[in-house]
Parts: sequence; structure tokens; C-alpha cells
Amino acid sequence: MHPSLSYVHGAHDVPLIGETIGPFLARIAARYPDNEALVVPHQDVRWTYAQFDERVTALAAGLLALGLQPGDRVGIWSPNCAEWVLVQFATARAGLVLVNINPAYRRAELEYVLGKVQCACLILAPAFKTSDYLAILQDVVPEIRASAPGRLHAVRLPQLRHVIRLGSGQTPGMRGFDTLLAPPSAGQRAHLAAIETGLQFDEPVNIQFTSGTTGAPKGATLTHHNILNNGFFVGEAMKLGSQDRLCIPVPLYHCFGMVLGNLACVTHGAAMVFPGESFEPGAVLATVQAERCTGLHGVPTMFIALLDHPDFARYDLSTLRTGIMAGSPCPAEVMSRVIGKMHMGEITIAYGMTETSPVSFQSSVDDPAPLRVSTIGRVHPHLEVKIVDADGRIVPRGVKGELLTRGYSVMLGYWDDEEKTRETIDAAGWLHTGDLAVIDEQGFAAIVGRAKDMVIRGGENIYPREVEEFLYRHPKVLDVQCVGVPDPKYGEELCACIVLRPGMQADAEEIRQFCQGQIAHYKIPRYIRFVEGFPMTVTGKIQKYLLREQASTDLGLAG
Repeated sequence: MHPSLSYVHGAHDVPLIGETIGPFLARIAARYPDNEALVVPHQDVRWTYAQFDERVTALAAGLLALGLQPGDRVGIWSPNCAEWVLVQFATARAGLVLVNINPAYRRAELEYVLGKVQCACLILAPAFKTSDYLAILQDVVPEIRASAPGRLHAVRLPQLRHVIRLGSGQTPGMRGFDTLLAPPSAGQRAHLAAIETGLQFDEPVNIQFTSGTTGAPKGATLTHHNILNNGFFVGEAMKLGSQDRLCIPVPLYHCFGMVLGNLACVTHGAAMVFPGESFEPGAVLATVQAERCTGLHGVPTMFIALLDHPDFARYDLSTLRTGIMAGSPCPAEVMSRVIGKMHMGEITIAYGMTETSPVSFQSSVDDPAPLRVSTIGRVHPHLEVKIVDADGRIVPRGVKGELLTRGYSVMLGYWDDEEKTRETIDAAGWLHTGDLAVIDEQGFAAIVGRAKDMVIRGGENIYPREVEEFLYRHPKVLDVQCVGVPDPKYGEELCACIVLRPGMQADAEEIRQFCQGQIAHYKIPRYIRFVEGFPMTVTGKIQKYLLREQASTDLGLAG
């Protein structure tokens, strides 16, 4: 390809890993048996690789003993904890497909995802923050109260047979998680080994839901090959080694936690360290100091919260070296403070999306600091990227266009959604990201815009259409458009512009109450404006960019 065109290929001398996750973990455990694998101080968990691998085997055998078959979907609805990590690797070892469920989801979202991928088993925490998970599930499948564990017959979710709860309590119709960790019999081990031997690395291992632009979330289906290799090469870019200890305060339900965190560590024999169920700046600082962490992941808002913590100066962070800042663009001033004050001279920036396992570009630890802020680095090993114009033609270097990527990292597709898959992955295998980017002569890329509508609130992607679809259910709402408006803390906040039905009155609080408990808290609009109508083109298309400008000005947020 002509060097002045925006096409890059991550040719590399380290080959891709051609195996599934279970056997790979076993080899790492044999190589580093005494290295710490998983440290979760608030649960009093500190397991070596040998201990972790043995627990993963026990859980894999325990899940199969329930009667689950390879290919069955197993949902996990829980904040960060040791059990989440065990489930991630045990499902992979047993040939089951892990379905990540966002801890912020509420009733409508839970029911939708369980039904969409037909989960046979759900593993859930009893509660998280203000959500009573057990009560929400009992509301979705009221039959569970009267059923024996493993024998659920739910009208709304006919595939769901097994519900497994974390913690020591007991709930009717649910099995306790710890009952699945009994040492497996020789027969169970043989059954598990036979299944593991038969697995292929291109088989699905994980489904992650991304908010859909057309409303309902879509289940990106990822393989062993996708996420094992992406985790490995992310770790390579950070120069991870078997003595590294990575602090992971980002959520496990997202690729950032389970791939850039867990799989980056496991592929290098490094320690996964979890400072809490969810991000809490004081706990992160204390954990980095107490566990002598060498790496730390986070979205920019997390790093800002750490730097601004009143006790920041009292913590010894001198063991830190590397980590990843990703999830939304990184402000230069934050990056220089992280490098200067948190000792993270080798922090890297990563760019990607769930559909690409996730990372496609990453800066390297020795890129000059200005480039680490102004760009997303260079293309990842073994991947191809091109930048194209509206007609799909490759543009010259330095010209903006849509970023397309192809290679081992591209998902199998959206679960049970052929149409949406074809809209995203073209006939030549290119995945269309919807992000606008520029690649320079040296191959460094910068994201300059994105799919017209998506709002990124502190690293969480919000697709306005999904929230609009929900608000349309409100009896007083005639029309609604959601846009992102500038926010100093989160980068962007969601603003809902609502046209009420004739003769109706409503206030912002009423609209928020309608959302409460039904959609995730971060999707509930921070701002609600009541308007007479929307700016339109001559052909009747709503001009969201004008609406965004109007809303920002009216709210005094012109960014």
C-alpha cells in the first residue's frame, strides 16, 4: 500500500496465540505456580496461580455438573469481586459462554439481555449500591420463589434454569455459589478435560452488551482468540512481566476490566489486584500503596478523582510504573500530572471498542509524552486499519475519515442479529467503528470525532436513541431527543429535550422518577428541557448538532 495513504498493518514478530483460554491459564499456572494471581483485600482473597487455577477447574466442573452444556450462556450480574474472575475463567475452561451484565442495569435491561441470548444460568450478587438484585430478579421470574434450585420454569425466560447467588445467605430457588467449588471427582475432571480438548479457539467465549444506536443493546460475541490475544498484546505494550501487580478499579463487566485487566495479567503471570467492588478513590490509593502495585488502569475521570483526593499526598505511589488510560479522550494536563505525581512514566493510552475485543491502537511506554496525549498511538500487532471517506475510499495520511479495522480482534458478530452485524462488518471483513480519525505519516492516529450521536459520560458510552426509546413510553411525552452537553467532570452529560403532548404538564423530577430503577443511573438524563420542537432540515431530519448547541447555550454550558 502506498505509504501516503491511511492504511496501516501491525506486522509483528511475536505470533498470535492459537489456543483457548483454559489450557493457556493451566500453562501459566504451571510456569508461575507461586506467583500471586488474584488479590482482593476486601474479600480477604490472596491466591497464587496454582490455587487460582485449581479453583477455576473446580468451578468449571461444578458448572458442568449442573447439566450445563458447552455453548450454553451463563450470565453474571455482579460488581467486581473474586467470584467474577473465577467465573470468567471457569466458563472459558468449560466451553460455556459468559454473558456480562452491567451492574448498573435495572429490571427492563436485565430481562432484555437474559432473553436475548437465552441464558441457561445466571450468577448474581445479592445487591449492589441501591439495587436489590435478588428482588429485581424475583420480579422478573416470580416462579423462582416456589422452584427447587436448578429447576426454574419461568414463563418470561423459558431457557433460564439455574440461578446461583453469591454470598453466604440463602434464597428460595437459588443455589449458593460456594457449593460449586467442591473438589471435583476423577470422573468430573475427566469430563472437563475431554470438553476442554475439544474446544476451538474461534468459538464464542463471551457476550458483551453495547448500547444500540437503535434502542436495544446488542450482544457483541467474542471468541477465545479475540480476547486472549488482545489481552496478551495489551500487556506487551505495557511491558508487563511476571513480577508486575496491576490495580484494576475499572468494571469487570466491560472489556477494560476483563481483557485489559485480567487477561493482560494472566497472559504474563502478573497479579490482578482489585481495590473494591467499584471505583472509590481512597480505596484505590490505599491498595496501590499496601499491595505495592506497579500498574493502574482507569478512565480519565478516575485519575482526576485520585489526583484531587484530599489525602493524595499521604500515599506512597512510588511503586507505580505503567497502566492504561482509556475510555474517553485524555486531557493533556491530566496526563502530565499522572506521569509527574503518580510515578506512571510508562502509562499508555489505548483506543478500541467492545466489538474489537477491544483494543486497536495503543501508545507504547517509550512514546514521547506529547504524542501519548495528542494521539492514541499506533496500530496494535496483527491488525489492519484504514481510514476511509464517505464513499469508502482510503484517504491520504493526515485526512480525516472513518476508522475501519480488520483482523483477529473483530467479533464474530452481534448475537442473533444478522442485520446489525452486516451493517457493522462489511463483506471484506472490515469493522466500521463509526469513529472519525486521522493517521499521520508515522502511523500515529488521533480520534477527531465520532459516530454522530454517541455521548461518552466519564468513560460510559450512552447511545441517545436507547434513552429516547425508553422516554417515549412516558404517557406525557410526544417527542424526545437526547444530546450530549459539555461537563467539566464527566466530559459530557446527557440532556433530554422533550416535547410534551398537547395540554400536558410535567417537570424534570417526574421524568427522572420515571427512569429510576428502570434504566441504569448513568443513562438517566442529567438535564431535562421542555421544548416546543426541534431544529429540522428541509427534509425533516432533526439537526442534533444544532439542538446540542441550543441546549448547551440555554443551560449556560457552552463548551
